[in-house]
Amino acid sequence: MTGTAERLGAGRWIAAAEPPAATVTTAHELRTADGATVTGLLRTVPGARTVVCLAHPRQDVSHHVLVPELLARGFAVWTQGSRSVNNDLALVHEQTVLDIGAGQVFLRRAGFHDVVVLGHSGGGTLFALYAQQAGLAPAGRISATPTGRPVPLADADLPVPDGVVFMAPHPGQGALLARLVDPSVTDERDPLSVDPALDPYDPDNGFAPPGETSSYAPEFVARYREAQAARIARLDAVARGLADEADAARRRSRSSEDPRDRRAALAPRLLTVFRTDADLRSVDLSLDPNDRPYGSLFGRRPDLTNYGLLGFGRLSTPDAWLSTWSATTTRADFLRCAPDVSARTLLVELTGDQACFPRDVDAMTAALGADDLTVRSVRGTHFGGAVADGEPTGASLAAAEIGGWLEERFSR
Repeated sequence: MTGTAERLGAGRWIAAAEPPAATVTTAHELRTADGATVTGLLRTVPGARTVVCLAHPRQDVSHHVLVPELLARGFAVWTQGSRSVNNDLALVHEQTVLDIGAGQVFLRRAGFHDVVVLGHSGGGTLFALYAQQAGLAPAGRISATPTGRPVPLADADLPVPDGVVFMAPHPGQGALLARLVDPSVTDERDPLSVDPALDPYDPDNGFAPPGETSSYAPEFVARYREAQAARIARLDAVARGLADEADAARRRSRSSEDPRDRRAALAPRLLTVFRTDADLRSVDLSLDPNDRPYGSLFGRRPDLTNYGLLGFGRLSTPDAWLSTWSATTTRADFLRCAPDVSARTLLVELTGDQACFPRDVDAMTAALGADDLTVRSVRGTHFGGAVADGEPTGASLAAAEIGGWLEERFSR
């Protein structure tokens, strides 16, 4: 059944093969250590002793293209959502570790001999963070979010996975956004404000007509990246201010009967972050070159999608910004977590990736702490599409590598 996935246009959606006829699917609702509810689907095939767990902090992976590929090879598959699936307004990664923990406990109790986690894209960093925290003694785990909200990781049962697979893992939501954020924004209240000297889509700075590869001078690239870090720092300061304001309002409400104080404590304080589709590598294919096509994760015209509604970190609470989207404060950073990933590990690079570049793969390979570490490369784009028409999809090629690695190391 390998190779049956099919590319749909040039986008992110890949049609999956049909699961084996003997597949049994059950739905489960789980309670996390802090009382939240998460859901997942368990698909089993006769005789399966190893289960592969797919999850993502912010996306629904119930119908991930790898599901039928893994089932066809005799492995059970668990696809799980977080408490923030398809709505990352309040996505706090420290809480998502608890969500993953609930799933891991469930799978152990279900009687599987081996539990392997598989993180695609942002799921990679999520599982790296989970593996790091699961491997620590409870007293050494994270105890609070960057804004100081307590998280009971020390009290949670966090089973260590038997194996870890990373497929096209980007470096983390915060590290990714730091590359994508447009530093030419001069007014955070105005989505059209621009500093022409930093505008990535200004021909005077090296931008070519859409569809043609741009050419940015090294001096501009260095200045641009410094300005990106400066914008993240400014947004961090805004988030800290809003978090402090919310905390002060909550404290007042505890000792006040005035309904205005209670309303102030409940009122949402949100960051709106304009223009987050501005990685120079989307349009200058000479920067960190690989097999990627022109364009970004969001489309073939980043000069337009940069101004649109879709994008990373567009709207978030201060907690979510500092926990997930800020490169300076998030704990969900692949390179920071990778040394503590000690289970048997497979890293699959997609050579046409628009989010994980060759130098990222080199850094990840060097950082991962597993003694049994395998790195493979296949042609494909970030979401598993084919690099060129008529080629196999990246998802089908990755499935073959993943399936072979699992068969060598884990019982079916």
